[in-house]
Amino acid sequence: MAQGRGWEGAVLKLMRGKDFTFTVTGSEQVTPDYRRLHLTDGGLLAATGVHPTMWVRLWFTNAGKPHQRAYTLVDPDPAAGTFALEFALHEGAASDWARAAKPGDTIEATVQGTGFAEPAPAPSRILAIGDPASLPAINSLLDALGATPATIWFEGGGDDLPFRTDPARHDLRRTPRAELVDRVKTELPALLAATPDPYVWIACDTRTTRTLSAYVRKDLAVPKERTHALGYWRAD
Repeated sequence: MAQGRGWEGAVLKLMRGKDFTFTVTGSEQVTPDYRRLHLTDGGLLAATGVHPTMWVRLWFTNAGKPHQRAYTLVDPDPAAGTFALEFALHEGAASDWARAAKPGDTIEATVQGTGFAEPAPAPSRILAIGDPASLPAINSLLDALGATPATIWFEGGGDDLPFRTDPARHDLRRTPRAELVDRVKTELPALLAATPDPYVWIACDTRTTRTLSAYVRKDLAVPKERTHALGYWRAD
């Protein structure tokens, strides 16, 4: 299946990426700019198991060339062999496919690089920074860590996005993109000082993620094992 996927496909095959074919079974237009697709897993979950924030690489065609993007599994059900994927819609091959997808459509996927290691000791507070592209992963993290309180700085998106936050445990701080980095730098130090076992989780565009990750690790001296940072998309 790596044939025709260019150098990315060849590299993933060398790294023992596992290939699967997913089939669309239904869709929901959650908001005008946010779409959820339901799929069967083509044997994925039985072969790989499930972990929090688990993601897969979907393969699209963009201007005649292979194009892969990563998406977090939503509500994976190993017994049924099903899950959902959520798309923050914008211009591009992935969003175009998601808009048009209908029951019976298939898409190829590769699993390579996903993983999750819960820090020890368990977090006393989650400090998460994300945006609509990483919302499924944020929700998965909140589900996995159960009663753990969280502070979430969230950039962009409408109020009707499918947050799985509980006001009793989760402090959701909606922030314009232009203000996100400054607000986190202003508010995060005091929260870290008040949290004995923090877990800092960052998943924004690549530039923002790098900036905040460097700040957390170098300026605030948060240990590597208490942080996770992954750029989910590249800003223009």
